[in-house]
Amino acid sequence: MELTQEERQMLDGRQGRAVRKSMEILAALGEIYGARRLVPVSSVQIAGVSYDNLGEAGLKFLEEMAEGGGRARVLTTLNPAGMDVENWQALGIEPEFARQQQRVLEAFQRMGVTVTCTCTPYLSGNLPHYGQHIAWAESSAVCYANSVLGARSNREGGPSALAAALTGRTPAYGYHLDEARRPDLHVRVTTQIEGSYQFGALGKAAGEAMQAAGKRSVAYISGIERASVEELKSLCASLATYGGAALFHIPGVTPEAAAYPPPEAQVCVDQRALDQAVEALNDAGRDEIDFVSLGCPHLTIHEIARLAALLEGRRVQREFWITTARPTKQIADRMGYTRTIEASGAKFAVDTCCVVAPIQGRFHALATDSAKACYYAFAKNRFKTRFQSFEETVALALGELH
Repeated sequence: MELTQEERQMLDGRQGRAVRKSMEILAALGEIYGARRLVPVSSVQIAGVSYDNLGEAGLKFLEEMAEGGGRARVLTTLNPAGMDVENWQALGIEPEFARQQQRVLEAFQRMGVTVTCTCTPYLSGNLPHYGQHIAWAESSAVCYANSVLGARSNREGGPSALAAALTGRTPAYGYHLDEARRPDLHVRVTTQIEGSYQFGALGKAAGEAMQAAGKRSVAYISGIERASVEELKSLCASLATYGGAALFHIPGVTPEAAAYPPPEAQVCVDQRALDQAVEALNDAGRDEIDFVSLGCPHLTIHEIARLAALLEGRRVQREFWITTARPTKQIADRMGYTRTIEASGAKFAVDTCCVVAPIQGRFHALATDSAKACYYAFAKNRFKTRFQSFEETVALALGELH
């Protein structure tokens, strides 16, 4: 891999210990994937923020990088942490976990990382432009950035994303290159898809069809005429979770789709496939649900406004978490939505989510409108799940569905 003079200085240690370690990570990654050079990045998003995932070894690595002079050279934000740093006690987080999680965030802050912890950085100021090279780690955010924004990112690991932040570089391979962005499977949708819940089901059905066809790359999805931000973030989360996808194209919806014809290889997603995707995530009866959560990926302000309207003047009957980014929550505060939602007994869990919080053993069965949350609820915490629409999830929290 060819390095510029400045990049060689980084690798030689002339810009500090943390920068040298970062360049070693990036050079090794580039060699593995056959990159010929590094490219400058405009922004970074780092995963591996929850102490529940990092543990002491991961935390010590972060502290060593901070002590080694590591400083972010581009806008860098974080994936959700393991707790709401302002509201962790009300959410039942143990004090020792809170202490360790604070150490994680302090290490990132010392490195100049913006400690906004969200899986939807594009809603909170980390918004790359079309064609810009970035280094993002959260799977749903990578899929959104590549597909909806037309930015260019591989799915980075936590260490490689941090390395990109401290050097302003990433290896030029994979989705940074034109040839890797060409679709190789045509997903024909032959049924009406509407709402975040159905787009999540589509992501599961299409993702599993891609896996069955031996494809883990780029889908060309036809049969969808329009999609909102909320629907697209749901599709990105689900398609990344169940299909390992980091990029798709939808003609008339995503910016690069017009550059490509539909691939010859194809699979079909019909109503039956959609129904099967939903049914597969429903192994909990409504009377078993003891935990309800919305916001995987994090809720938009539009979704919070919908939620406030549904909860106004009512009381929830189950533990109900609303997860979003702190900047979005601050808008909700100003609009009066927070007051309405919290008056119902629902709890904001800001800068965290039900996927990365340390909640194993606390609950038995989760109800949500997120296909991704269902996957991790079982895979990580062994919860039963109930997958249903946004409105049905709220109604269940209120005790209005039996």
